[in-house]
Amino acid sequence: GFMTRYERKLFDDLKSPHLKYWVPFVWFGNLASKARKEGRIRDSVDLQMLMNEMNKYRSWCSLLFGYDWVGIPLVYTQVVTLAVYTFFFACLIGRQFLDTDQGYQGHDLDIYIPIFTLLQFFFYAGWLKV
Repeated sequence: GFMTRYERKLFDDLKSPHLKYWVPFVWFGNLASKARKEGRIRDSVDLQMLMNEMNKYRSWCSLLFGYDWVGIPLVYTQVVTLAVYTFFFACLIGRQFLDTDQGYQGHDLDIYIPIFTLLQFFFYAGWLKV
């Protein structure tokens, strides 16, 4: 609904090895210049502001395209995986309950399965896999 059939055909016929997000921006620039010549845009300052905003939006799209183009290096995923598993191992050791045979005050209950630590690990490991 944003393009006419003719524009869609032109867009599809354009051969480019990369994304074609920039084509509508070129069309917009040409139409804005034509509108200025025809008097639909009365002032060059208005045209300049319009083109500046369009160029700002185009640069944001370009930045987003750059993020998509460059993948995350494998070492980052390895570091995060190592950090998650190291954190889980440290939690298993660090969150142990006290020995009830020693008679520590207020530590009568001893749970053998660290339920919340396991839940935390499942959330982190699931997040890591996503």
